[in-house]
Amino acid sequence: MSIAFRPATHADIPAVVALVESAYRGDSSRRGWTTEADLLGGQRTDSDGVRALIDQEGSLLLLAERDGDLLGCANLERQGDAAYFGMFAVDPAVQGGGVGDAILCECERIARDWGLASLRMTVFWMRRELIAWYQRRGYAATGERVPFPYGDERYGLPTRDDLWFEVYAKPLV
Repeated sequence: MSIAFRPATHADIPAVVALVESAYRGDSSRRGWTTEADLLGGQRTDSDGVRALIDQEGSLLLLAERDGDLLGCANLERQGDAAYFGMFAVDPAVQGGGVGDAILCECERIARDWGLASLRMTVFWMRRELIAWYQRRGYAATGERVPFPYGDERYGLPTRDDLWFEVYAKPLV
């Protein structure tokens, strides 16, 4: 069955928050391979954060659905001549079935249509399996690091003091 893509609306906010939380936090996230439950407690996002992405100019919160069921999401933000790829989440029950690949490919297509030269993302440095997944899709480390926002509970409650992100990018032209 094919995956349908559409932009998120305010009506989708509760479902998006639930999806992102299920993919990254708590016991439900452990069913998939994208869990951050061993790195962070607390929330991954909230309604205000999702609303801000939907309302932000130059931002697209993309939903992936099959037969009306939300399978995954990702956010694209224009940042100069690149698109930033974030808020990437796939329902743990369907991880490993090609949904994430389809979302990433669709985001790359959209960024190309926007006329942007590359897609950039940040990934926790210790998430080697996830980094390898991106590398198999043509992403490479840029050498840049982004600090984790310690002290801002909107991004979770760290369980360790060595969190930071590596920046990965892929040329789109």
